[in-house]
Amino acid sequence: MIPTREECFELMRQYEMLPNIVRHSELVTKVALFIARKLNSCGEHHDLALVEAGALLHDITKTISIKTREDHAKTGGELVSSLGYPQVADIVRQHIRIDPGTSDPDAVSEAELINYADKRVKHVEVVSIEERFRDIQERYVNYFPGLQARFEEVLLETQLLEQKIFSKIDVSPEQIKDLYL
Repeated sequence: MIPTREECFELMRQYEMLPNIVRHSELVTKVALFIARKLNSCGEHHDLALVEAGALLHDITKTISIKTREDHAKTGGELVSSLGYPQVADIVRQHIRIDPGTSDPDAVSEAELINYADKRVKHVEVVSIEERFRDIQERYVNYFPGLQARFEEVLLETQLLEQKIFSKIDVSPEQIKDLYL
């Protein structure tokens, strides 16, 4: 089962997502759907309802995790799974980091789409991977030195994912900001 757009927004209200996180999630959704449609036009078969729900709900527990310092990808995946949406939960759980060994070199998964789209949206602005990771470095990694190695791994994974996605579609990463708005 996949929640509708309306059901996603109801869940966002119910779990008291901060307005700025809702706006961020809406923009991540636009980016993810744009890329999914482009990939579909090139022969891939992405479930647009699944992409939309996964992108809208990817930060469902971020508001509470700001206070608890829990891993919001993990708690969000658990919450969405408990609500009866296992496919969406899998996407939410992987929006920070894709499960190792699960990536198909010949296709982009819905989880990879949301993971990538989230890495392109800084707050409520579409930015480059470099700018987004610079922000992450300044806000998190510089304060938690133990994150440096993981940060570098995720940056490399994201750069490789970007290459994979844009080798399949007729736009460049730089064009994303202007093409879907």
